[in-house]
Amino acid sequence: MINKTGILEERRKLKKANPRKVFNSLVKDVLFIVSGIFAAGFGLESFLLPNRFIDGGATGISLLITEVTTVSLSLLVVIVNIPFLIMAYKVIGKQFAVKALLAILGLALTLELVAFPEITEDKLLVAVFGGFFLGAGIGLSIRGGSVLDGTEVLAIFLSRRLGAKIGDIIIIINVFIFLAAAYLLSIEAALYSMLTYLAASKTLDFVVDGIEEYTGVTIISIESEKIREMITQKLGRGLTIYKASGGYGQRGKRNEYDVIYTVITRLEIRKLTVELDKIDAKAFVVMNSINDTKGGMIKKRSSDSF
Repeated sequence: MINKTGILEERRKLKKANPRKVFNSLVKDVLFIVSGIFAAGFGLESFLLPNRFIDGGATGISLLITEVTTVSLSLLVVIVNIPFLIMAYKVIGKQFAVKALLAILGLALTLELVAFPEITEDKLLVAVFGGFFLGAGIGLSIRGGSVLDGTEVLAIFLSRRLGAKIGDIIIIINVFIFLAAAYLLSIEAALYSMLTYLAASKTLDFVVDGIEEYTGVTIISIESEKIREMITQKLGRGLTIYKASGGYGQRGKRNEYDVIYTVITRLEIRKLTVELDKIDAKAFVVMNSINDTKGGMIKKRSSDSF
């Protein structure tokens, strides 16, 4: 029989605990989004706009229209993103669409009201650092649960309709944008704009995936117990042990063994490899990149692993 009183009590505890967590999460999101707005605004006004460079996506479309018309960039940033915001409401949800709308309006107001100085006229520096700050701004807004560029929303929408990959759709969209830039501006401007896009996309990935890149490591060895002790004691990392059996064996017999899975930073890969060679040089190791982690024992317990 279900104890309804106990369930209600647990719900009351959750309700008491939730408001503080919700507030902390909201403050964190706001800080990310505001930082992203100012970073993107700085990249646009201090580097790209004065030198007639564009980026990919909705921001690139806005910059391109600004260069061939007299419409202000702050107004175009909002107008161009309106269709994407409508898609975001339908595809992702109301909360995301509202946060995206507020972030884009914040960027538009920043471009209109804040006078960022022009930093340099060197084309290479403009392309690299303009892309860097714009990508950082978009990435920070994504970390805050929002967007400053709605192209990815369109890519998600089209991928569901067409069954294509999101990354492929984004590439196709940007190809048309840069072809238009080559025709309306110049081939040189389009080439520098492609460099800007590459810098922005790499920075965005870095910001979204996190400063600390993690690597998932799967280890199969007959010395699994010694390896377990090494990982927990010398590396200070948590791990998971799977019971497994080999698929290949003599006379139908399959070897039973433990499979160890752990998550480390890229800076610890060398340390792990050295220690594994000491225990079992023939251990089978598989490593794969992890964008981000949450929960569990990820942070180190001690600082004596190097």
